Amino acid sequence: MGFGDLKSPTGLQVLNDYLADKSYIEGYVPSQADVAVFEAVAGPPPADLCHALRWYNHIKSYEKEKASLPGVKKALGKYGPANVEDTTGSGAADSKEDDDDIDLFGSDDEEESEEAKRLREERLAQYESKKAKKPALVAKSSILLDVKPWDDETDMAKLEECVRSIQADGLVWGSSKLVPVGYGIKKLQIQCVVEDDKVGTDMLEERITAFEDYVQSMDVAAFNKI
Repeated sequence: MGFGDLKSPTGLQVLNDYLADKSYIEGYVPSQADVAVFEAVAGPPPADLCHALRWYNHIKSYEKEKASLPGVKKALGKYGPANVEDTTGSGAADSKEDDDDIDLFGSDDEEESEEAKRLREERLAQYESKKAKKPALVAKSSILLDVKPWDDETDMAKLEECVRSIQADGLVWGSSKLVPVGYGIKKLQIQCVVEDDKVGTDMLEERITAFEDYVQSMDVAAFNKI
């Protein structure tokens, strides 16, 4: 079955439901499966598809390193609900296949020759090298911020421009929208993905409220570990 057309509302809904209890398309770390599906999505999913949006922003943060992510990219139809059983724990399966390809101990039925020793040592070195290249999992969080202006005359376009001008290592801005709060006033609701060790909510609040000509206050509307 797969996801279908990921540029359609139906396809995005299937993706959102699929990611309700998963962080990634396959396994427990970002892989080429995520890259394949990400490239099939036209842009950030709408805010009401929170699981798909959280996944999209997270994978977008790997934009510069997506070519180095593990796995082999397959056809889009190979991913999705019909493949859940095949992909659950795929990291362990891949690891087992990798291990099966390497005979660390050679044959017990005959005396080991010098050539067999050399081959075994080469394969052991390849195995260790492959393990060393596996990317370390970086702790990240998806944060939804409410940024409130002073009044209904505040230039909200300029306010958002100020917020997005905040740049930091480990910070990626996502989608945004204006939400009415009453008396003609609208607040900016904006999504971001942060690396937990590099960016915190205290830092974001300090930097955002520094634009005091536009910003009255900032609150965290939602905070989810990725």
